[in-house]
Amino acid sequence: MTLSNKQKQHLKGLAHALKPVVLLGGNGLTEGVLLEIEQCLEIHELIKVKVPTNDRETKQLIFDAIIRETGAHKVQSIGHILVLYRQSDEKKIILPRN
Repeated sequence: MTLSNKQKQHLKGLAHALKPVVLLGGNGLTEGVLLEIEQCLEIHELIKVKVPTNDRETKQLIFDAIIRETGAHKVQSIGHILVLYRQSDEKKIILPRN
């Protein structure tokens, strides 16, 4: 499943008021952090993850790893914040048609 621009815009609007639910610490991207992201995606479908690093390449590598490992869709990234969406079995967020 890929997200259309219309669907991404809808998700960006929903994510605007959200606070980051997962914050990476000094240990970086660990198995525990990935497990936490997985659980949050299963519960909420749409989450924000904060990656506090000043190195752009490192930040992008972490973003890519999170997306690859969770199977979530990247809605957007602004600064240190990554917005992720992954539909759960209950389909809590209804996306607009393409």
